[in-house]
Amino acid sequence: MASEPERHPSPEVLSEDEQQDGLSLTVQYHGQPITLTLPTDATISDLSTLVAEDLQIPATNQKFLISPKPGLLRPPFKDPTLRLDALPQKAKITLLGSTTQEVADVDSAITALKQKQQARRAALNAGRKIQANRHRDWKTVTEEATYTFAALRPLPHLHQPEKSLRFLERLRDDPGIKAAMRKHKFAVGLLTEMDPAEHTTHESRTLGLNRNRGEVIELRLRTDAYDGYRDYKVIRKTLCHELAHNVIGPHNAEFHALWNQIEKEVEKNDWSRGGKSLGQEEFYNPGDDYVEDDDHCDAGGWEGGSYVLGGSTSSSQPAAEPLSRREAMARAAEERAKKQKSAQKAAEHDNNPPTNE
Repeated sequence: MASEPERHPSPEVLSEDEQQDGLSLTVQYHGQPITLTLPTDATISDLSTLVAEDLQIPATNQKFLISPKPGLLRPPFKDPTLRLDALPQKAKITLLGSTTQEVADVDSAITALKQKQQARRAALNAGRKIQANRHRDWKTVTEEATYTFAALRPLPHLHQPEKSLRFLERLRDDPGIKAAMRKHKFAVGLLTEMDPAEHTTHESRTLGLNRNRGEVIELRLRTDAYDGYRDYKVIRKTLCHELAHNVIGPHNAEFHALWNQIEKEVEKNDWSRGGKSLGQEEFYNPGDDYVEDDDHCDAGGWEGGSYVLGGSTSSSQPAAEPLSRREAMARAAEERAKKQKSAQKAAEHDNNPPTNE
């Protein structure tokens, strides 16, 4: 009688002994730590498969930023057999990528926009009598409907998301932004706001991110203390930076030349800059503790582009840990207190000038 073949445990299921000797790996995703358990001999390809199955992020959308080395990795990997236990002990792994549902939401918004355009063209082809507006440039109207932001999304868990939505609408409808997007044929899937607490470190604050060259653009709209909104022109400047990443990823001379060109085009075509709008009064916060200056730096283009103001960063150094919302608000309060104290001393000096005896 033939002996029964030896049975081995399925590679997807760890035995009790294997679980004790398994590899516990912490991955940062959207600013949150996620702990994954893999076999001790797991490779980078095994990690990619687990992320696709458990987090619903397809391999085509995945990027792993491992600092300090080996840096940015994405499927298909150059070395798919790279073992995870061979990474430095204190290596930080950050997962970048959109889930299947997030991609579907963007695709739906773009599809809805295309359907509207097709319906409009069908109405024209059907011979309907549409009274032409001799004062309206229909070529510009069509281009603005094509080269725009397909969807706007505030963060619903933050206070008064309707204000953030109006801020995003103001950016979308800004005459200078619209003109630049038409000229460069920029079409962005989603324009959304960024949670300050998730993108604030002890060295810097990220103002904007561009994912997959225009699939999603995130902008830091709110102050660090969540008590107001930042200067509109600073946010618009950040948007110009992220739009330049639709064309060029790395922050090289060519990128900075394009960014500078887009900014000049936006300023030139902003016919509303001479007036005072209701939106500007609502959003501009003259007491904002964070004002743009010339001491800015870029965090790197590994996500399609980011714009950071604050301390300098380097791709060869591990990223600083983000501050919690409580830490960010406390730091903002400290900075405001310092400014108030400085202003009070200046006022006392003006009221009691030194005298020569």
